[in-house]
Amino acid sequence: MPNAPHKNPQYGLRIPSATMDKLKYIADRSGRSANKEIEQLILKHIEAWEKAHGPILFDDGFVPRSRS
Repeated sequence: MPNAPHKNPQYGLRIPSATMDKLKYIADRSGRSANKEIEQLILKHIEAWEKAHGPILFDDGFVPRSRS
């Protein structure tokens, strides 16, 4: 039976091996997978951006590819 499609979009990330190794080290010490560690970092970055610039509302004509 084939796997059902995942509900979340996927994004291929290319980063240096040494950086990935360090990320996996931090993720392991935080009790998370590397994927979840990256997700947490992204969420913190979005939160900081919105704190500085206001909420991201997509009301300026920008359409993310995941919504097109």
